[in-house]
Amino acid sequence: MEHHFASIWESISDVLGDDTAVVHGDVRLSWAQYDERAARLAAAYTAAGLGPDSKIALYLFNGNEYLEAHYAGFKMRGVPVNVNYRYIDEELRYLLDNSDAEALVFHSSLGDRVERVRERVPNVKLFIEVDDGATGQVQGALSYEDVLAANHPMPRIARSEDDTYMLYTGGTTGMPKGVMYDMGSLTRFFEGLGFPLLGLVPPEDAADIAGMIKEVIDGGNRLISLPSAPLMHGTGIWLGAMVPQLGGATIVTLQSRSLDANEMLSTIQRESVTNLTIVGDAFSKPILAAIDTAIAQGQPYDLSALKMIISSGVMWTAEVKEQLIDRLEQVILLDAMGSSEGSMGTSISMKGVPPSTAKFTKNPNAKVFTDDDREVVPGSGEIGMVASGGMVPTGYFKDPEKSARTFRTIGGARYSFPGDMGMVSEDGSLILLGRGSQVINSGGEKIFPEEVEEAVKRVEGVIDCLVVGVDDEKFGQAVTAVASITPGVTVTEAQIIAAVKTDLAAFKAPKRVIFVAEVPRAPNGKADYKAARSLAG
Repeated sequence: MEHHFASIWESISDVLGDDTAVVHGDVRLSWAQYDERAARLAAAYTAAGLGPDSKIALYLFNGNEYLEAHYAGFKMRGVPVNVNYRYIDEELRYLLDNSDAEALVFHSSLGDRVERVRERVPNVKLFIEVDDGATGQVQGALSYEDVLAANHPMPRIARSEDDTYMLYTGGTTGMPKGVMYDMGSLTRFFEGLGFPLLGLVPPEDAADIAGMIKEVIDGGNRLISLPSAPLMHGTGIWLGAMVPQLGGATIVTLQSRSLDANEMLSTIQRESVTNLTIVGDAFSKPILAAIDTAIAQGQPYDLSALKMIISSGVMWTAEVKEQLIDRLEQVILLDAMGSSEGSMGTSISMKGVPPSTAKFTKNPNAKVFTDDDREVVPGSGEIGMVASGGMVPTGYFKDPEKSARTFRTIGGARYSFPGDMGMVSEDGSLILLGRGSQVINSGGEKIFPEEVEEAVKRVEGVIDCLVVGVDDEKFGQAVTAVASITPGVTVTEAQIIAAVKTDLAAFKAPKRVIFVAEVPRAPNGKADYKAARSLAG
């Protein structure tokens, strides 16, 4: 059997039929039900004329429908396309057009946006709406549940490991791009990430997986994963859903459409969640506050089932990790350094293992190269571009020029260069500095915003911070912090600047601090530097 997500999930559903696969609020689906619903939707895709390599856009919030529509695309060898639910008219039109989408599955509350672009995306031949209110806004759209009822499950088919998988990434500059992988390589890579958590070695024959998983689960080692990050981003769908599902996990999604730490913690307690996927400090701090408030009220959450918290995509500071370990002593914190374009390193923290910020155990195939493609020598202090080797994307969809810049061959090996800068310490650890595109050039000195942000967030009373460069006649760019403060706490600009100067070289300290109610971030917690720059003037 091919190493292909759909083929493996089908085989798992055959052996775990009555076990719970997906939970969303009151919706509980067994593996057999989950598989059948996805097969019915796959039949609807094919009935509308879609086939292998057809693109299926998912303009959805978290929920069982996202997972079903995603799985259904894999079943008929199509290509699910993640669409940011914050996108409005022109952004939505661009992505549907750029991805060559032939179908769109969307929540009906987003229907007004869909209707406004419907006639401008003639390639889309199938519109399916998931009812969350305000239905009927899109002319010709079919009801999601009606579609499932009207179609018999698509018969199972053979698939190819050469099938395309694609994840759209916003990146730091320019319009979103579809990062393409071949399905076999990605599936094998995810098996390598998830199976060790179950004490398993990925088999050569994918047909062996389901039996191995059943044996582990029958032995009492079941994963229950809660992706609190949006499924329309890589952190949520990859680490929170796709990797655990290869291990037969139950996937639990939240109903709130913005971060509600109390809903998250009560869900962890109710469903005995073992694995939680978050995005750095932006998620961790509200979790800590909710834990402490519940304790102070004499109603602490029972989080004893939680074994691992996984974060990716942003800085996760040592101080916040320490606070989590202090409250959740049994939990392992896994900080994964990576992006849609590749994985580069991991950092593990637990009780007795001091956490660190931006220092990772380098993946065997990851390297740091200077501008002239020379590998950085460990301990040299040289700064270079972090490169991910091994499982490298095939390229960006319809963008050969950017593909050639990002995915390059050095010394006979192919690497991905997502844009992160770093160094290699003497012990071989990877030290992440930040995105090269965000580096601030102030008075001839290069300053990485993430380093300054971390220092600002250590100031008592600061909740969150982003640092940007603002055009300045004297310095070229002036380091400017955009920070939010705990309500009722007084923190001044002078206090923050002075505190940073005790941590970092004086030239790295902010010249100005702009105080805002909320630091601008995407739904997955990633920094919105464009909005921060606008606030900074």
